[in-house]
Amino acid sequence: MHAQRSSRFTGLTASVFLGAIASIALGFSTLALAGEALDLSPQQPGRIRVDKDPAAIKAISPNFHFVKEGTLTVAIHPTIPPISTYATDAKTIVGYDADLAQVVADSLGRKLELVPVSWADWPLALESGKVDAVLSNVTVTEARKQKFDFSSYRQDKVGFYVKSDSKITSLKEPKDVAGLRIITDSGTNQEKILLAWDKENVAHGLKPVEVQYYDEVAVKNLALQAGRADAIFSVNATQAYQAALQGKTRLAGTVSGGWPRTAELAIATRKGSGLADSFTTSLNDLIASGVYTRVLDRWNLGSEAITKSATNPPGLPNL
Repeated sequence: MHAQRSSRFTGLTASVFLGAIASIALGFSTLALAGEALDLSPQQPGRIRVDKDPAAIKAISPNFHFVKEGTLTVAIHPTIPPISTYATDAKTIVGYDADLAQVVADSLGRKLELVPVSWADWPLALESGKVDAVLSNVTVTEARKQKFDFSSYRQDKVGFYVKSDSKITSLKEPKDVAGLRIITDSGTNQEKILLAWDKENVAHGLKPVEVQYYDEVAVKNLALQAGRADAIFSVNATQAYQAALQGKTRLAGTVSGGWPRTAELAIATRKGSGLADSFTTSLNDLIASGVYTRVLDRWNLGSEAITKSATNPPGLPNL
């Protein structure tokens, strides 16, 4: 038996459907511009800055050559808040990853230059020497560790989110999702987890999951609010931010993005370049000082904090 799949939203006329999407988009835009919780201004007055960290600077290999003198050049893939996105000027990159890159650059006594890249191009940007590092929600895997060094900075989590008034209280293990209608993202870790859970449930005689797929965030939210789905299972960072911003959804449970293993996100550097230990030292000093937590909390990501950064921690296994 397999999970039931649905990719179409039915029961609404085209005009009502488009109107609902427009309403959601307008509401999000208004909150984005007016609320301190979603500061998408290019000025970023709330961005946290720090002083030089002598220990982190000392940990830089004398053989490492930065792309630009006095600058830390970091590749980043601007996606959606709170991880990273473009500010209201459509050119300045803002978000959690940008903020973390800033305090790390500060600790190394360098200016920060963010270089936007497509997700598929970040390995090439790093290997070619176009950038010094990549800080863009990259999960540590054993395959990637063969080519790159890593300094961990955040848990890789995916989360179940339900309507604020939903009767569902907890979605944390396979049996919890049996018989539910759940929206997820095709070709992702969260889809793999959901399908694995469903397979386990069906093998134990439980009802299958109805898996739904939508390409647009607004359509996902509309399906959930209209009662067409019971939950959204997606990247926890983005879902947590929308929940805090709009107040229409709440967290029902989180799962490691590497389930059943633990996965971590990390700054990537060239293999053996001699920069990873410096980043790890910087991150651990930021954790100890409380700055790390402040940066997380600014983007509502406190639940994904790590207690210690590590150079080349265990990664997800090769499949």
